[in-house]
Amino acid sequence: MRIVGGKLKGIRFQVPKAFDSRPTTDFAKEALFNILSNNFDFENCEILDLFTGTGSLSLEFASRGAQHVYGVDRNVACLRFIGEICKKHHLSQIRLLKNDAIKFLQIADIQFDIIIADPPYDYKYYDYLIALVFERELLKTKGMLILEHGKQNDFSTHEKFLFLRNYGGVHFSFFANENPETLQ
Repeated sequence: MRIVGGKLKGIRFQVPKAFDSRPTTDFAKEALFNILSNNFDFENCEILDLFTGTGSLSLEFASRGAQHVYGVDRNVACLRFIGEICKKHHLSQIRLLKNDAIKFLQIADIQFDIIIADPPYDYKYYDYLIALVFERELLKTKGMLILEHGKQNDFSTHEKFLFLRNYGGVHFSFFANENPETLQ
C-alpha cells in the first residue's frame, strides 16, 4: 500500500498479512482523488472513512491536508496499525474510532463533507447505510457519499445517486444532496 498524493506521496506501508482487509488499489485511489480534489478543498473538510481497514483512504486524505478524518472500523488490529502510522508521520488530524459502521452512523452528531465507505464486497447493508446517511443528514449541503463496491451492486436508481466510476474490479458510486456543477 502506498500514498499516491500529498505530503506523504510515495510512502509505502507493509500491511500485515493477517489482515482480512482489502486496500483500495493505487490506480483506483488516484482516480478517486482526482475527482474529489476538483470538488473539495481538503484543508477545510471533515471526512468520515467507514470500514477504514488498512487506513489507505484515511491516510490519503490526511496526506492531502484534510482538516479532520474520522476512521471507523471494528477491527482493533487495523486501528492499531493505522495509529502507528499516524504517530510515525505526525498525522494528528486522523481520529480512529472502534465501532461498527452502521452503529456509528446511528449515533454520529456531526456533518461531513465527504463520507466514504469501503465495506467487504459481499456487504448486505449498503441500502441501509445510504439511507442512514441521508435520513440523519450526515452530509453537509455540498457533501458527498462515496461507496466502494463490486460489480454486482447497482445503485443507479437511488434518488441521491450521481454517477458510477469503474477502475478494474473497483467500483465507486457517488451520492449527494445536490448535483455539484463541477463533478467529473
